[in-house]
Amino acid sequence: METWFVVTVTICICFLLRSFLTLFSSKSGGGGNGGLSLPPGPTSLRTIIAFSWTGISFSQIEAYMRSLRRKYGPIVALRFGSRVSVFISDHELAHKALVQNGAIFANRPAPSPAAKLINSNQKTISSAFYGPTWRLFRRNLTYEILHPSRVRSYSASRKWILDILIRSLEQDAAAAAADGVKVVDRLQYAMFCVLVFMCFGDRVSDEQIKGLERVQRDLIVIIGKSNVLNFVPDNPTLTNLVFGRGWSELYRIRDEQERVLIPLIRARKEQKAESGAEDRKMLSYVDSLLQLELPEEKRCLTDEEMVTLCSEFLVAGTDTTSTALHWIMANLVKHQRIQETLVEEIKSRVGSLDVEIREEDLHKLPYLKAVILEGLRRNPPGHFVLPHAVSEDTELNGHLIPKNGGTINFMTGEMGWDPEVWEDPMEFKPERFLKKNGEVEFDITGSKEIKMMPFGAGRRMCPAYQLAMLHLEYFTANLVARFRWAAVDDVSLEEKQEITIVMKHPLRARLELRKRIQA
Repeated sequence: METWFVVTVTICICFLLRSFLTLFSSKSGGGGNGGLSLPPGPTSLRTIIAFSWTGISFSQIEAYMRSLRRKYGPIVALRFGSRVSVFISDHELAHKALVQNGAIFANRPAPSPAAKLINSNQKTISSAFYGPTWRLFRRNLTYEILHPSRVRSYSASRKWILDILIRSLEQDAAAAAADGVKVVDRLQYAMFCVLVFMCFGDRVSDEQIKGLERVQRDLIVIIGKSNVLNFVPDNPTLTNLVFGRGWSELYRIRDEQERVLIPLIRARKEQKAESGAEDRKMLSYVDSLLQLELPEEKRCLTDEEMVTLCSEFLVAGTDTTSTALHWIMANLVKHQRIQETLVEEIKSRVGSLDVEIREEDLHKLPYLKAVILEGLRRNPPGHFVLPHAVSEDTELNGHLIPKNGGTINFMTGEMGWDPEVWEDPMEFKPERFLKKNGEVEFDITGSKEIKMMPFGAGRRMCPAYQLAMLHLEYFTANLVARFRWAAVDDVSLEEKQEITIVMKHPLRARLELRKRIQA
């Protein structure tokens, strides 16, 4: 306790000194900002006390910001000495920033020391500064892996994984009987396998997949713990004092990650060398990385940098999608009428529950799409998008958004629950997305207006949002067509913050095979 008391007092003193220096420097040089002031918010001292003394953690920051919104409005600044974190919870302000002023708001803040290790000094799509390296990585992913023709080339792998998932659930249901099936691990593993095959090709063994899953899960846990490093002043001695054990664990996990992933990357290199010409029919993400040349450094990627990009690909595509799928299935269990409406649509528009709901059939199912959209609105897997930064001092809603020392955070959960935009926002109502003609017309990119943004918006929007929608629609449709999902006990929709917003009480459902009925 004495050590933590000294550390807390030291943090407060450091921030107070920096706050005084910042205050005097801003008074002497504030004319360059046209007299603009930062958004309203608590003083630096109050913020420091809230985080260091009363112990507000990363998982509690949303509730804290919600209370500040009631006091200060839709744009709030938290001051940490010379550093400022701006939080935006209004959909119109988000559109003005991310879409209307997209280039200015497309940057990323300087990474914490832990983040530099995790992302190989910003050699990922999500962490790279807005510039040539980011454009290279995003263009490669978009054109080589996420192009519609390329996505279709992975359909056999998705079908194979779906079949395994359904057989596993059938076995679980038979063994569990009245106790029901806890499905979260099955859903997560299925999504992970889909991404593994896209990343490394289809010659990956079960043992290798399980090794990958283990090391990626360890990484996700340490990422969640390291988020607090973003709020620590840039003092290596103090950082090591507070997070010494975390650092050693981070290095251990990184070493293990390279031990598991590098052999897979090198095996893919050897497969390409043996086959001679590039196999365009089944191009993996690793294949697309082998010939990339960093524009500013004029060199190819190292094995370690490819490990980081592959890790990003697996994490970004697995946890968010599996979390969203878990929430959607929970809501379908809780709301039996909605589940049966979806089943009736499948029977009437596809024609049978006896076979796989194929990917090319999904466009016939508007109510299915409405269910997925409502799941993403009501229970988005993340309540914040990744922090943004501006490339120059700029104005938003009459306030200064500073280039130096600032991050901008968009509260996506709050936007999807705004009662001024959504009627009965806390209710699960897929029908809200259906037009009078029974079809869905909704722009999830937010290009014209932002009503919700589960995938972000603007230039930093998730490039794989269409792939995520495909996975959610495909697996939801087939799981509902194959099983009747019933509650064992009352379905609790209480949330818990991990790397995504997960169910505090994971879904346990009774699964009954549906009768093979044709329309």
